[in-house]
Amino acid sequence: MACNCRKPMRLVVAFAVCVTSLGAASAQVVSSKQQNTLDSNDSTAACREASRTEPLQEAFRSVPQRLHPLDDNSSARNNIIIGFVGGFVSRNDLKHPEVQFAALLRKSYPPSVHAEVFANHDGTEALRRVLQLLDSNGDGVITGNEKEQANIIIYGHSWGASQTVTLARALGQQGVPVLLTIQVDSVRKPGQEDSIIPPNVRNAVNFYQTRGLIHGRSSIRAADPERTQIVGNFQMRYRNRRVNCDNYPWLARHFNRPHHEIENDPNVWNHIASMIDLELLKTTPIFGSSLPSAATP
Repeated sequence: MACNCRKPMRLVVAFAVCVTSLGAASAQVVSSKQQNTLDSNDSTAACREASRTEPLQEAFRSVPQRLHPLDDNSSARNNIIIGFVGGFVSRNDLKHPEVQFAALLRKSYPPSVHAEVFANHDGTEALRRVLQLLDSNGDGVITGNEKEQANIIIYGHSWGASQTVTLARALGQQGVPVLLTIQVDSVRKPGQEDSIIPPNVRNAVNFYQTRGLIHGRSSIRAADPERTQIVGNFQMRYRNRRVNCDNYPWLARHFNRPHHEIENDPNVWNHIASMIDLELLKTTPIFGSSLPSAATP
Protein backbone atom coordinates (compact mmCIF):
# COMPACT_ATOMS: atom_id res chain seq x y z
CA MET A 1 0.00 0.00 0.00
CA ALA A 2 1.40 3.38 -1.00
CA CYS A 3 2.46 5.74 1.75
CA ASN A 4 0.22 8.77 2.17
CA CYS A 5 2.61 11.74 2.53
CA ARG A 6 -0.12 14.35 2.62
CA LYS A 7 -0.84 14.05 6.34
CA PRO A 8 2.66 15.11 7.54
CA MET A 9 2.56 18.00 5.10
CA ARG A 10 -0.82 19.10 6.45
CA LEU A 11 0.64 19.09 9.96
CA VAL A 12 3.51 21.30 8.83
CA VAL A 13 1.13 23.68 7.12
CA ALA A 14 -1.20 23.79 10.12
CA PHE A 15 1.69 24.66 12.40
CA ALA A 16 2.89 27.35 10.01
CA VAL A 17 -0.54 28.94 9.87
CA CYS A 18 -0.77 28.98 13.67
CA VAL A 19 2.59 30.74 13.88
CA THR A 20 1.96 33.25 11.15
CA SER A 21 -1.54 34.14 12.33
CA LEU A 22 0.16 36.04 15.16
CA GLY A 23 0.92 38.85 12.75
CA ALA A 24 2.90 37.18 10.00
CA ALA A 25 1.89 36.04 6.55
CA SER A 26 0.45 32.54 6.51
CA ALA A 27 1.19 30.06 3.78
CA GLN A 28 1.97 26.48 2.93
CA VAL A 29 5.28 24.92 1.89
CA VAL A 30 5.76 24.29 -1.81
CA SER A 31 8.48 22.48 -3.73
CA SER A 32 11.17 24.41 -5.59
CA LYS A 33 13.68 23.87 -8.38
CA GLN A 34 16.74 25.85 -9.35
CA GLN A 35 15.97 29.17 -11.03
CA ASN A 36 17.80 32.44 -11.41
CA THR A 37 19.71 33.63 -8.37
CA LEU A 38 19.69 37.24 -7.25
CA ASP A 39 22.06 37.79 -4.36
CA SER A 40 21.01 40.74 -2.20
CA ASN A 41 24.43 41.71 -0.88
CA ASP A 42 24.35 45.43 -1.64
CA SER A 43 22.62 46.19 1.65
CA THR A 44 23.92 45.10 5.04
CA ALA A 45 21.11 46.16 7.35
CA ALA A 46 21.03 43.71 10.27
CA CYS A 47 17.91 42.58 12.09
CA ARG A 48 18.03 44.30 15.48
CA GLU A 49 15.71 45.52 18.15
CA ALA A 50 14.00 48.62 16.79
CA SER A 51 10.63 50.28 16.48
CA ARG A 52 8.01 48.59 14.33
CA THR A 53 8.32 51.33 11.71
CA GLU A 54 12.09 51.07 11.27
CA PRO A 55 12.05 48.06 8.89
CA LEU A 56 9.67 49.91 6.58
CA GLN A 57 11.78 53.05 6.70
CA GLU A 58 14.73 50.95 5.61
CA ALA A 59 12.75 49.19 2.91
CA PHE A 60 11.47 52.37 1.30
CA ARG A 61 14.31 54.84 1.86
CA SER A 62 15.39 54.86 -1.79
CA VAL A 63 12.16 53.82 -3.50
CA PRO A 64 11.03 57.41 -4.30
CA GLN A 65 14.14 57.74 -6.48
CA ARG A 66 12.73 54.97 -8.67
CA LEU A 67 9.47 56.81 -9.40
CA HIS A 68 9.12 59.59 -11.96
CA PRO A 69 6.41 62.13 -12.86
CA LEU A 70 3.89 60.80 -15.35
CA ASP A 71 3.97 62.12 -18.89
CA ASP A 72 0.85 63.31 -20.72
CA ASN A 73 0.27 59.94 -22.36
CA SER A 74 0.36 58.03 -19.07
CA SER A 75 -1.80 60.60 -17.32
CA ALA A 76 -4.51 60.12 -19.94
CA ARG A 77 -4.76 56.43 -19.13
CA ASN A 78 -6.54 54.72 -16.25
CA ASN A 79 -3.61 53.57 -14.08
CA ILE A 80 -4.70 51.06 -11.42
CA ILE A 81 -2.30 49.40 -8.99
CA ILE A 82 -3.72 46.78 -6.63
CA GLY A 83 -1.77 45.19 -3.78
CA PHE A 84 -2.57 42.17 -1.61
CA VAL A 85 -1.20 41.52 1.88
CA GLY A 86 -0.45 37.96 3.00
CA GLY A 87 -1.89 35.71 5.67
CA PHE A 88 -4.64 37.17 7.82
CA VAL A 89 -3.25 40.70 7.63
CA SER A 90 -5.63 43.65 7.45
CA ARG A 91 -5.53 45.84 4.36
CA ASN A 92 -4.91 48.86 6.64
CA ASP A 93 -2.07 47.37 8.70
CA LEU A 94 0.72 49.91 8.29
CA LYS A 95 3.29 47.49 9.72
CA HIS A 96 3.32 45.68 6.39
CA PRO A 97 5.29 46.86 3.33
CA GLU A 98 2.46 46.19 0.87
CA VAL A 99 0.34 48.82 2.61
CA GLN A 100 3.18 51.32 2.94
CA PHE A 101 4.15 50.83 -0.70
CA ALA A 102 0.66 51.74 -1.92
CA ALA A 103 0.75 54.88 0.23
CA LEU A 104 4.13 55.78 -1.26
CA LEU A 105 2.78 55.31 -4.78
CA ARG A 106 -0.16 57.60 -4.02
CA LYS A 107 2.24 60.21 -2.66
CA SER A 108 4.72 59.96 -5.53
CA TYR A 109 2.35 59.75 -8.48
CA PRO A 110 -0.48 62.15 -9.45
CA PRO A 111 -4.16 61.30 -8.88
CA SER A 112 -4.28 59.59 -12.29
CA VAL A 113 -2.63 56.62 -10.56
CA HIS A 114 -4.96 54.75 -8.21
CA ALA A 115 -3.14 52.54 -5.69
CA GLU A 116 -5.14 50.45 -3.22
CA VAL A 117 -4.48 47.43 -0.98
CA PHE A 118 -6.76 44.52 -0.10
CA ALA A 119 -6.62 41.52 2.20
CA ASN A 120 -5.99 38.36 0.20
CA HIS A 121 -9.40 36.97 1.22
CA ASP A 122 -11.11 40.04 -0.28
CA GLY A 123 -10.49 39.10 -3.90
CA THR A 124 -14.14 39.58 -4.87
CA GLU A 125 -14.11 43.09 -3.43
CA ALA A 126 -10.87 43.87 -5.25
CA LEU A 127 -12.35 42.70 -8.56
CA ARG A 128 -15.46 44.80 -7.99
CA ARG A 129 -13.28 47.83 -7.24
CA VAL A 130 -11.17 47.43 -10.36
CA LEU A 131 -14.24 47.10 -12.56
CA GLN A 132 -15.68 50.21 -10.93
CA LEU A 133 -12.49 52.14 -11.68
CA LEU A 134 -12.50 50.89 -15.27
CA ASP A 135 -16.00 52.30 -15.78
CA SER A 136 -14.63 55.80 -16.29
CA ASN A 137 -17.94 57.39 -17.31
CA GLY A 138 -19.94 55.60 -14.62
CA ASP A 139 -22.58 54.24 -16.97
CA GLY A 140 -22.33 50.70 -15.61
CA VAL A 141 -20.93 49.32 -18.88
CA ILE A 142 -17.22 48.70 -19.41
CA THR A 143 -16.49 49.30 -23.06
CA GLY A 144 -13.63 47.87 -25.06
CA ASN A 145 -12.01 51.29 -25.14
CA GLU A 146 -12.21 51.61 -21.35
CA LYS A 147 -10.51 48.24 -21.02
CA GLU A 148 -7.75 49.16 -23.45
CA GLN A 149 -7.15 52.51 -21.74
CA ALA A 150 -6.35 50.79 -18.44
CA ASN A 151 -2.88 50.07 -17.10
CA ILE A 152 -3.48 47.48 -14.38
CA ILE A 153 -0.65 46.28 -12.14
CA ILE A 154 -1.14 43.76 -9.32
CA TYR A 155 1.33 42.79 -6.60
CA GLY A 156 1.27 40.71 -3.43
CA HIS A 157 3.23 38.71 -0.87
CA SER A 158 2.65 35.08 0.22
CA TRP A 159 -1.08 34.30 0.00
CA GLY A 160 -1.41 37.82 -1.39
CA ALA A 161 0.82 36.79 -4.30
CA SER A 162 -1.47 33.84 -4.96
CA GLN A 163 -4.43 36.22 -4.93
CA THR A 164 -2.55 38.45 -7.38
CA VAL A 165 -2.72 35.73 -10.03
CA THR A 166 -6.33 34.91 -9.13
CA LEU A 167 -7.40 38.54 -9.62
CA ALA A 168 -5.57 38.69 -12.94
CA ARG A 169 -7.37 35.53 -14.04
CA ALA A 170 -10.76 36.95 -12.97
CA LEU A 171 -10.07 40.12 -14.97
CA GLY A 172 -9.17 37.97 -17.96
CA GLN A 173 -12.58 36.33 -17.76
CA GLN A 174 -14.02 39.85 -18.09
CA GLY A 175 -11.82 40.54 -21.12
CA VAL A 176 -9.64 42.99 -19.18
CA PRO A 177 -5.89 43.08 -19.90
CA VAL A 178 -3.33 43.28 -17.08
CA LEU A 179 -0.05 45.09 -17.61
CA LEU A 180 2.04 43.41 -14.90
CA THR A 181 1.75 40.92 -12.04
CA ILE A 182 4.35 40.82 -9.25
CA GLN A 183 4.61 37.86 -6.85
CA VAL A 184 6.77 38.02 -3.73
CA ASP A 185 7.39 34.62 -2.10
CA SER A 186 4.14 33.36 -3.55
CA VAL A 187 2.33 30.60 -1.66
CA ARG A 188 -0.69 28.93 -3.21
CA LYS A 189 -3.96 29.39 -1.41
CA PRO A 190 -6.30 26.36 -1.33
CA GLY A 191 -8.38 26.30 -4.47
CA GLN A 192 -6.11 28.67 -6.36
CA GLU A 193 -3.35 28.27 -8.97
CA ASP A 194 -0.47 30.72 -8.58
CA SER A 195 2.08 29.13 -10.90
CA ILE A 196 0.35 29.63 -14.28
CA ILE A 197 -0.06 33.21 -15.44
CA PRO A 198 -3.22 33.77 -17.51
CA PRO A 199 -2.91 35.03 -21.10
CA ASN A 200 -4.45 38.45 -20.40
CA VAL A 201 -1.28 39.37 -18.44
CA ARG A 202 1.41 41.06 -20.53
CA ASN A 203 4.34 40.73 -18.08
CA ALA A 204 4.86 38.74 -14.87
CA VAL A 205 7.72 38.51 -12.36
CA ASN A 206 8.31 36.24 -9.38
CA PHE A 207 10.63 36.88 -6.41
CA TYR A 208 11.17 33.98 -4.03
CA GLN A 209 13.41 32.47 -1.36
CA THR A 210 13.84 28.82 -0.42
CA ARG A 211 14.66 28.77 3.30
CA GLY A 212 12.54 28.60 6.44
CA LEU A 213 9.34 26.88 7.43
CA ILE A 214 7.48 28.85 4.76
CA HIS A 215 9.00 29.62 1.37
CA GLY A 216 7.59 30.77 -1.91
CA ARG A 217 7.00 29.23 -5.30
CA SER A 218 10.24 29.10 -7.27
CA SER A 219 8.72 29.03 -10.74
CA ILE A 220 5.87 30.65 -12.63
CA ARG A 221 5.07 30.09 -16.28
CA ALA A 222 2.82 31.59 -18.91
CA ALA A 223 -0.33 29.83 -20.04
CA ASP A 224 0.38 31.38 -23.45
CA PRO A 225 4.04 32.38 -23.90
CA GLU A 226 3.16 34.32 -27.04
CA ARG A 227 0.97 36.69 -25.02
CA THR A 228 2.74 36.77 -21.65
CA GLN A 229 6.39 37.50 -20.95
CA ILE A 230 7.78 35.97 -17.78
CA VAL A 231 10.33 38.59 -16.76
CA GLY A 232 11.94 36.02 -14.50
CA ASN A 233 11.89 33.87 -11.38
CA PHE A 234 14.40 35.59 -9.11
CA GLN A 235 15.78 33.94 -6.01
CA MET A 236 16.67 36.21 -3.07
CA ARG A 237 19.25 34.90 -0.59
CA TYR A 238 19.45 35.78 3.11
CA ARG A 239 21.84 33.17 4.51
CA ASN A 240 24.67 35.71 4.78
CA ARG A 241 22.56 38.81 5.05
CA ARG A 242 19.88 39.88 7.49
CA VAL A 243 16.99 42.21 6.76
CA ASN A 244 15.25 44.08 9.56
CA CYS A 245 11.90 42.40 10.20
CA ASP A 246 11.05 43.69 13.68
CA ASN A 247 7.60 44.63 12.41
CA TYR A 248 6.74 40.96 13.06
CA PRO A 249 6.33 39.26 16.45
CA TRP A 250 9.25 37.24 17.82
CA LEU A 251 7.59 33.87 17.18
CA ALA A 252 6.97 34.66 13.51
CA ARG A 253 10.54 35.91 13.08
CA HIS A 254 11.91 32.77 14.71
CA PHE A 255 10.07 30.24 12.56
CA ASN A 256 9.52 32.16 9.30
CA ARG A 257 12.25 34.78 9.19
CA PRO A 258 13.31 34.44 5.49
CA HIS A 259 9.66 34.64 4.42
CA HIS A 260 9.42 38.01 6.16
CA GLU A 261 12.90 39.17 5.17
CA ILE A 262 12.01 39.00 1.49
CA GLU A 263 8.85 40.99 2.24
CA ASN A 264 10.89 43.72 3.98
CA ASP A 265 13.85 43.61 1.61
CA PRO A 266 14.72 47.10 0.23
CA ASN A 267 16.17 45.51 -2.91
CA VAL A 268 12.91 43.75 -3.72
CA TRP A 269 10.87 46.93 -3.36
CA ASN A 270 13.38 48.95 -5.38
CA HIS A 271 13.07 46.43 -8.20
CA ILE A 272 9.27 46.49 -7.94
CA ALA A 273 9.18 50.29 -8.03
CA SER A 274 11.45 50.34 -11.08
CA MET A 275 9.29 47.81 -12.92
CA ILE A 276 6.11 49.74 -12.18
CA ASP A 277 7.75 52.96 -13.34
CA LEU A 278 8.92 51.22 -16.50
CA GLU A 279 5.46 49.91 -17.29
CA LEU A 280 3.65 53.18 -16.61
CA LEU A 281 6.14 55.49 -18.28
CA LYS A 282 8.09 53.21 -20.60
CA THR A 283 11.28 54.60 -19.07
CA THR A 284 14.65 52.87 -18.97
CA PRO A 285 14.69 50.45 -16.01
CA ILE A 286 16.59 51.83 -13.03
CA PHE A 287 17.78 48.35 -12.07
CA GLY A 288 19.56 47.92 -15.42
CA SER A 289 21.42 44.62 -15.44
CA SER A 290 21.01 43.93 -11.72
CA LEU A 291 18.29 41.39 -12.50
CA PRO A 292 19.53 38.28 -14.31
CA SER A 293 17.94 37.15 -17.54
CA ALA A 294 15.00 34.77 -17.48
CA ALA A 295 15.71 31.24 -16.35
CA THR A 296 16.32 28.55 -18.91
CA PRO A 297 15.17 24.97 -18.37
